[in-house]
Amino acid sequence: MISFQEAFGKRDFLLLTLDALRYDVARDTLAAGRLPNLGALLPNGFEPRHTPATFTFAAHQAFFAGFFPTPISPGPHLRPLALRFAGSRTTGPDTLLLEGSSLMAAYQQAGYRTICLGGTGFFNPGSPLGAVLPSLFEESHYSRETSVVSPLASRNQFRIARERLQSLPKEQRVFLFINAAATHPPTKMFLKGASRESCETQAAALMDLDRHLPVLLDVLCARGGAVGIICSDHGTCFGEDGDDGYIGHRLAHPQVWTVPYAEVELAGNFGTYGPVV
Repeated sequence: MISFQEAFGKRDFLLLTLDALRYDVARDTLAAGRLPNLGALLPNGFEPRHTPATFTFAAHQAFFAGFFPTPISPGPHLRPLALRFAGSRTTGPDTLLLEGSSLMAAYQQAGYRTICLGGTGFFNPGSPLGAVLPSLFEESHYSRETSVVSPLASRNQFRIARERLQSLPKEQRVFLFINAAATHPPTKMFLKGASRESCETQAAALMDLDRHLPVLLDVLCARGGAVGIICSDHGTCFGEDGDDGYIGHRLAHPQVWTVPYAEVELAGNFGTYGPVV
């Protein structure tokens, strides 16, 4: 079991959200051996959980307040890290209990540098709404090249993360948040010949992300390792079998509210799979 309490103040923290990634796509692509880097990082795979919201903005507001996806079995379920507030009933002796208006504010108070790498429009500071979430961090990065319209988003996001981490002293602890753009529609650009969004196109996008993942993991290991959470903020419907005719998200459907979740720990050299960059 990963102890966020023990790592606090000693190791970097990584929050990687695989935007709009369905649990079944993550599960099946991993089981098929098509994600060698995530497979090495997650020997037990992803856990299915229920997200607190059905679209990016609301889900990340919850995450940043310490409310991550909840196990699908009946609770109560204690949270691994949380912000203190009156009336909370989901913290326990193993919870990293923090003071602050957001997890980033609490980590910053402990000396962490907080960095945001956005991918979807809710992290585009070009509008007042898009600036809300990035403003919670000391620094944020967003561009067309790291957004959902770029087939090179994963490569570009992980390269920027590497550059920022390598620019900091190793003793400077970092709270690194990456809103991975690739898995959010449109994903048909990742599968040659695809004419519509589907589970197959999202799987292809996830495979592209996996291919570039060691760029991020290697630099975190070089800084002494990290702990963190990798999860989706919500799923999405493609109008296929099991989607009941629904398309998109921001709706109450099992394919939307069931998401992949994993707590991770990085130490030492990572894996044997080199990225294609």
